[in-house]
Amino acid sequence: MKTLKLLFLILIFAPLTGCLTVPSSGERLSTADTLAQDAGFHRVRVHTAPRQDPMSWHDVGENPKFSSASFLLTAYSKILEPGKDLHVYIEGDGYAWVTRNRVSGDPTPRRPVALELAAQDPAPNVVYLARPCQYTPMEMNPICEETYWTDKRFSEEVIGSMNQAIDKFAKDAQSSGVHLIGYSGGGAVAVLVAVRRQDVKSLRTVAGNLDPNGLNEYHEVSQLDEASLNPMDAAGRLSAIPQYHFIGANDPIVPAFIAEHFKERSANETCVRIIKVSNADHVNGWAENWKELLRVPVVCGKTS
Repeated sequence: MKTLKLLFLILIFAPLTGCLTVPSSGERLSTADTLAQDAGFHRVRVHTAPRQDPMSWHDVGENPKFSSASFLLTAYSKILEPGKDLHVYIEGDGYAWVTRNRVSGDPTPRRPVALELAAQDPAPNVVYLARPCQYTPMEMNPICEETYWTDKRFSEEVIGSMNQAIDKFAKDAQSSGVHLIGYSGGGAVAVLVAVRRQDVKSLRTVAGNLDPNGLNEYHEVSQLDEASLNPMDAAGRLSAIPQYHFIGANDPIVPAFIAEHFKERSANETCVRIIKVSNADHVNGWAENWKELLRVPVVCGKTS
C-alpha cells in the first residue's frame, strides 16, 4: 500500500497553527461557539434525509448512485436581512487523521479556518457549514463512521446532505442567490454542490482541493473510494458561474497546478480566475487577508 504521505503532510503542518496538544472535542466545539458568537452567529443543527434521486450532473449509466445517509450537520448562522443573497462557507476536512496510519475518532477541526473566514464576512446573511460528523457528538449522529471523513468524504451521501442543509438556509434567508466559499476539502464540496444547484451566483475556493484524484497522485498516496466524487469532473459544467480560486504561494499540500488544471477543464475560462496569495500557506494567511480578498469582485469576463 502506498504511504499516506499527503495525510502525514497535513498532520505535521497543522501544528504550526497552534499548540501541539490536540484539544478535546468539547474544547474544539467551545472554541467554535465563542468565535461564532462573537461574530453574531448562533449554532444550528440540521437533520438531512436520504435522497432517492440520482445525481443530475453525472453520467451514471446503469448504476445510478443514491444517498442513503441521514446526517445531523452542525452549522453557524447569521440571517439579518431576509431577501438578500446568502453566503455559505464550507469547512475543510478537519482533524481526520491522528497519525499517518491512525484515523481520528472525531474529525472536528482543531482550527476552523472556514469559520474564521465566515466571521469576517460583512454580508448580512452568512452561514458556516461544518462537514458531516464535525462538531456533532457521535451519539447524536450514529451514522457517523470514519469512512465519511477519509475515503468517502466526497461521496453522494455527503454532498447530498450538505446541499440539503444549504436548501434549508436559503429558504430561511428567503434568498434567490447563493455564494459558495469552500476551504481546502470544503472547496471540493462547494464545487460538487454548485453543479447541482440553480441559484449559485458565485463560487470561491480557498486552498481548495479541486482534484482529489490528481492531488493524491501528485503526493503518491492511495486514491479515495470509488464512491467519492471528483470535482474536476464537474469543472466543465460550471461555465456560467463566476469563480475565484485562491491558492497559497507557500502551500505544500495543495499546489497551484490543481486550480490551474481545474480552470483548463472549464468550458468558459473567462469565468474562472486564480489568485495566488503571497503570504499564505495551506492554513495560515487566509484570515489575515480575507477581508481584502472578499472585496475582489467575482465576475465573468476578460481581466483588464
